[in-house]
Amino acid sequence: MTLPISRLAGGKLTTAFFPFVLPSPASDFLLIFAAALSFLIVVKNPFSTLPSSLRLRLRSTPSLSMRRTPPPPRPTLTFSSPESLYDWLKPRLPPGALSSWGTSPGTKTINNLWLELSQGETSLFLPSPSHDPLSEASSLAAVEEDENTPITPLRAVHVAILNIRNLRGALLVESHQLLSDGSMRQRGRPLSEKMRPGETVEEASIRAVEEELSSIAAASGSVRIVPGSYAVRVEEKASDSYPGLPARYVLHSVEAQVEGLPEEGEFSTDEVGETSEKLSIRSAIFVTKHFWKWVEDYPTISQ
Repeated sequence: MTLPISRLAGGKLTTAFFPFVLPSPASDFLLIFAAALSFLIVVKNPFSTLPSSLRLRLRSTPSLSMRRTPPPPRPTLTFSSPESLYDWLKPRLPPGALSSWGTSPGTKTINNLWLELSQGETSLFLPSPSHDPLSEASSLAAVEEDENTPITPLRAVHVAILNIRNLRGALLVESHQLLSDGSMRQRGRPLSEKMRPGETVEEASIRAVEEELSSIAAASGSVRIVPGSYAVRVEEKASDSYPGLPARYVLHSVEAQVEGLPEEGEFSTDEVGETSEKLSIRSAIFVTKHFWKWVEDYPTISQ
């Protein structure tokens, strides 16, 4: 019995049915024509046979290399204590630089820098003359120093920056901070967080909100990263926290929406990210309270 073409599954012509439809050699010719037509369709749209949800993921997935911090370098020089770090830095920084750490307003101490290094939030390099700002390949072990002219080290930090806006489009900016020694530190920047090794921008952003805004923001799950808003740029400048120590900041910026924040006026939040282990470090200075305001015009990072 010959089956009509309309009864073939899915309207596809297969070799199992061709002998019953057309006699040879016409069936051979039709087989070749159908195979060629199927090949052209697949080549024209290679994702045509994939589910629509999978095709969406393939198009929208961003490059992880631009969204995740690289693993920290493993230099041969390590610092077992803040004192050993101090001894290594002293001949490599301008005279009097270290004595200003923790004493000048808004600065941190050698203990703070040692903690940042120990936890992977900061890396120290002896930069070569042709170093790549986005590369961390030149570690402490990669450059040889002249004993008479030590090289000034470079502090490298990856920072996640959240551009949070209210319904009017104003940007949330941290105006200043209250530090553990009772002093005030001026900021004037959006919510920022030093990224940990291997951490994505999304992970760092959620952690930043939990540590700095959780005392007023909604419960967990309140952070939403705006798709397509990621940008990155590099700044090299003198460090405000550690005078005399040049710094390279790799700034990973995203637009974010956070539920539960006041829509108007100024407000403050308590810092909840400092652990008892950090606070027990002698002479280290930490943030205890953040002060925020909404700013209408602020130059955000663009790629």
